[in-house]
Amino acid sequence: MQITAKNEYESHIKRVIISEEEIKKAVKKAGKMLSEKYEGKPLLLVSILKGAFVFLADLSKEVSIPCEIGFMAAKSYFESTESSGQVQITMDLAQDISQYHVVIVEDIIDTGRTLAEIARILRGRKPLSLEILTLLDKPERRLIDLEADYTLFTIPDYFVIGYGLDYGEYYRNLPYIAEYE
Repeated sequence: MQITAKNEYESHIKRVIISEEEIKKAVKKAGKMLSEKYEGKPLLLVSILKGAFVFLADLSKEVSIPCEIGFMAAKSYFESTESSGQVQITMDLAQDISQYHVVIVEDIIDTGRTLAEIARILRGRKPLSLEILTLLDKPERRLIDLEADYTLFTIPDYFVIGYGLDYGEYYRNLPYIAEYE
């Protein structure tokens, strides 16, 4: 898929469901909560690429304590609006996490398959603690028994784009969350 015309690009944005202002407020609150909870503790924020990179960038600016950042990449959508059910880890963490409190920073929990696999892998590496912070949660789509420790927004079963979330690698740059049509 390649989109070059602005009107074609915008025609797929059905409606904004979470505004830029709502996101900023929730991210600020999450950063404050992490700062208070992990004060004086070795903190590692792990972003799941590509979708969570915008969320992690903004969240890390709101965390007022020392922390490190790591990246993993996994995919299950393969340029579709439906999860394939197969999770592929395409990039792993570089650091040893056994001396860190790890917070997985995720963009969206849908079926739960991808995040459950990542959490399983990371728990096996024996971090001091492991928690999940997600921007969005779609609990009605869950196929795996998985709950985030912190959820900024719970949404209905819409396919969403923006703020790091994509369709065919487009729409990640939108400053809000929208329903894709």
